[in-house]
Amino acid sequence: MITAIPIILFVLLILFLGLFMVKQQTAYIIERFGKFNSIRSAGLQFKIPFVDRIAARLSLRIQQLDVVVETKTKDDVFVHIKISVQYQILRDKVYDAFYRLQNPHEQLTAYIFDLVRAEIPKMILDDVFEKKDDIAFAVKRDLQEAMLDYGYDIVKTLVTDIDPDSSVKEAMNRINAAEREKVAAQHEGDAQRILIVERAKAEAESKRLQGKGIADQRREIAKGLEESVDTLNKAGINPQEASALIVITQHYDTLQSIGSDSSSNLILLPNNPTAASNMLNDMTASLLAANKINEINMKKK
Repeated sequence: MITAIPIILFVLLILFLGLFMVKQQTAYIIERFGKFNSIRSAGLQFKIPFVDRIAARLSLRIQQLDVVVETKTKDDVFVHIKISVQYQILRDKVYDAFYRLQNPHEQLTAYIFDLVRAEIPKMILDDVFEKKDDIAFAVKRDLQEAMLDYGYDIVKTLVTDIDPDSSVKEAMNRINAAEREKVAAQHEGDAQRILIVERAKAEAESKRLQGKGIADQRREIAKGLEESVDTLNKAGINPQEASALIVITQHYDTLQSIGSDSSSNLILLPNNPTAASNMLNDMTASLLAANKINEINMKKK
């Protein structure tokens, strides 16, 4: 029993130093005396103490690398482009991922710089914004082709930011503002033109209706005068005297209408006792003279 205790302790020490746990989505590389021995996956694993050692712990999860590249476009504009590359180590190429690359991040960054600076100078600045998905696809395609031999799979490549020089952004904002002002001015001009046209249409319609109203009014006045002349003729008054009587009646109606408005200006005609009869006689004489002239003209024809 006494001799078995050291053996038991030695075995326990070996187990304590040799047993280790590998987490999910992780790969451990085991070396024996400095030489590659095996790759251990998730679960409880064992290595020989003092003989085997864990050379590396590699994550098999998808990782992301953000790289900001400064380059120049075809129209000589310097821009900063942020590229986000999502990548992971292939499970069956863990050996290549660890032993063939000293620093994978630096390797990926160098490839990204080279690819972006090869693509962007072919485009003008506007195309860089419009075709950022094409840029991301081109970077992913070439980067995956280059990194696949080293055990890395490029899952996704994104162009997450395009940042031109500040003076260029200010110029772009001014151009955009000028274009918007131009469109606004065009809309305002169209609205003003439509307003003028509609106003002219409304005014023309108003004049037409006003003229129609005046014509209807005069037609009704003529009908009234005609009826008044017929009534006076039936009473034994000849047409000339009837016309003169109607005129003098309208004259006094006008004077009465003007006098009823306190703010109107009134011109007083001669108002002696014979003024009305004189005006009537003058009108009758004028109408008779006019009728004679018309009769003479008709005979000449």
